[in-house]
Amino acid sequence: MAERQLQKEAIGRELDEIVEVEFSFLHTEAIAAELALLGAEQQRFILQWARRVASTNIQLAFEFASRAHQALKIMDDEMLSAWCLQAMDTYDSSGLHPAMEVIKDLQGFVEVGHLRANAALLEKVSPILGPFVHGLAGRKLSIEEDSIPWTDGEVLYLPDMLARLKSEEDNFQLYKATAVHLWAHTRYGTLNVDPGLLFARYEDQQRALQWFHVLETLRLDAHLQRDLPGLFRQLRLLQERLGDGGWPGWLIQEAGELQALYSTSQDSLKLLQHLYASPPPALPCYAGELDLLKSWEARELRLQRDKARFRDALRVMADELWGDAPQEPPLEFSLQEKAQHDPDELPELELIVADQVMPIPEHVKQLITSIQLDLTEIPEDYLVPAGEGEYDPSLLEDEALDPDDVWGGVYHEEGAFFYDEWDFGRQHYRKNWCVLRELDSQPGDAGFYAQTREKYRGLIHSLHRSFEVLRGEDRILRRQPDGEDIDIDAFVEALADMQSGLEMSDRVFTRMHKDERNIAVLFMVDMSGSTKGWINEAEREALVLLVESLQILGDRYAIYGFSGWARKRCEVYRIKTFEEPLDDSVKANISAIEPKDYTRMGAPIRHFTRMLEEVEARTKLLITLSDGKPDDYDHYYRGEYGIEDTRQALFEARVAGVHPYCITIDKEGAEYLPHMYGRANYVVLDDVAKLPLKVSDIYRKITS
Repeated sequence: MAERQLQKEAIGRELDEIVEVEFSFLHTEAIAAELALLGAEQQRFILQWARRVASTNIQLAFEFASRAHQALKIMDDEMLSAWCLQAMDTYDSSGLHPAMEVIKDLQGFVEVGHLRANAALLEKVSPILGPFVHGLAGRKLSIEEDSIPWTDGEVLYLPDMLARLKSEEDNFQLYKATAVHLWAHTRYGTLNVDPGLLFARYEDQQRALQWFHVLETLRLDAHLQRDLPGLFRQLRLLQERLGDGGWPGWLIQEAGELQALYSTSQDSLKLLQHLYASPPPALPCYAGELDLLKSWEARELRLQRDKARFRDALRVMADELWGDAPQEPPLEFSLQEKAQHDPDELPELELIVADQVMPIPEHVKQLITSIQLDLTEIPEDYLVPAGEGEYDPSLLEDEALDPDDVWGGVYHEEGAFFYDEWDFGRQHYRKNWCVLRELDSQPGDAGFYAQTREKYRGLIHSLHRSFEVLRGEDRILRRQPDGEDIDIDAFVEALADMQSGLEMSDRVFTRMHKDERNIAVLFMVDMSGSTKGWINEAEREALVLLVESLQILGDRYAIYGFSGWARKRCEVYRIKTFEEPLDDSVKANISAIEPKDYTRMGAPIRHFTRMLEEVEARTKLLITLSDGKPDDYDHYYRGEYGIEDTRQALFEARVAGVHPYCITIDKEGAEYLPHMYGRANYVVLDDVAKLPLKVSDIYRKITS
């Protein structure tokens, strides 16, 4: 039956509830009158969105509702939804006032919305472009957002959106082409020109820079045509689609030497003197901008840092080889090219010490590459090992960051991860909402591990026997083309077929086959404050028994604790990684597990899912040991919000091929765990004392 149209009074009552007029003192009568003119379907659509926006901010919801009638005249449902989501995302990242501006600027959003319909967005393409650029030769470059595309030699700056072409795919290709051309600035020496010398020669510095950019773009095109011919064809295709006629014929003729194999930026500077008086032609769509002043400044700082780190690395290598024994004469380092190389490739170098070829550590290779890109070769004074304490420590390593200062400087780039969080009220993710950091565990009393083994010695022996059975069972494969024995049933059938005039099958053997386990499991251990006392001790004892059992099985496993304090301080504690053996360090980490703060589960689950995605295994498990439901210092995370975010994170894990399971001692767990984990993916223990006794048995059951 069709939904009935709401009258003004009914709409008013619902709006009053949504914007909490008893406390906000907002007036909804005029809005209700406007919405009463809409059809029932549109009324319900607007009221649903008003409720979702109100879950973020009531004033924002009121402003949305007051403009909803007007918005429906110029937006379809999809664009109106995007408008609301943009406002809520802006509120999360920038606060109420900027979010209000999004709501108020209806026409501006419509114009941008039409652009975004076919645009490529940096937030979507950077996870693809980043690894692609890293795969190219040269210095590793990061990607960041800026209003125009340019590079300082260390970062590729790209706009947040490209919409010059008619499809999202074509605009992505334009992103890719632009990123590669900016990479070429670093790879082929464009940024190695001193802007002071360039500008000193010409009265019109802007024209000189434009001409230099044109000539360098032409030169880089030639390099890309040789080194990346497939991508170069894509550049030409993009130009055609944008109606870009390409370089004028006279310029190609004048600049023929720039297309030579050994051309450098110095050739562009020479040609610039000849062409400076003429107006420079337009640059192609993928060329970006050239800021020689900023890139030169970054280059000077980088050279200072790279020289210090390279010379200090030589000092460390010398110390490792000869220790404190004095060398007379002092050790001399040299570099030589390994073999002939492509002129367009950086020469691969060998490090020679005392007539011996030395292996070069990976981080030193990266330093060599960076120096080659800036100077083309390694100067002789770089090959003198640094003296002890010769350089300021700030040059030798990245600035040490306060592990408690999540937002200090660029901390989030160095030591933390950003994760979205599901807001069930708005039915949408809060983008980059949670900040999560991995922390090392502080080793505890290793005696706890030994005491637990002794306490449960009999149980451990029993677990060893039961887990031994699971390690790999032999089973008979029938109807095999070869094997250790005859498959009687198959042989009889084959004889019958032959007597009937049919071809006799050769699959008449049996063969023993051992089923190999291929399981990776990550245990996430609740370290919230509520685990203090017996619960914490039971968790640690359970882990001791569990790892003793897993040593028999050979399953790959990792153990991490999790806790935190609000969204900006989600923390996971490394107890055992997948790569670590069960050694004294891991045993001490298990012993050191202690109660911390709260239980914000969504971000840790998303983090552990990402970890498991990187592990190659047929079966991937994420097992939670907890004493209660999701909870945090943020009042809104308690209750339904936290449960729904955790449920969504677990859904994301399943989509990624990870199977979640929960072991809890919360007697109320049966009320919310079926909704979060599914009815068959959890177990509630009625007594904390049973946790050490049961957890290994539970693991055996869910993996067998």
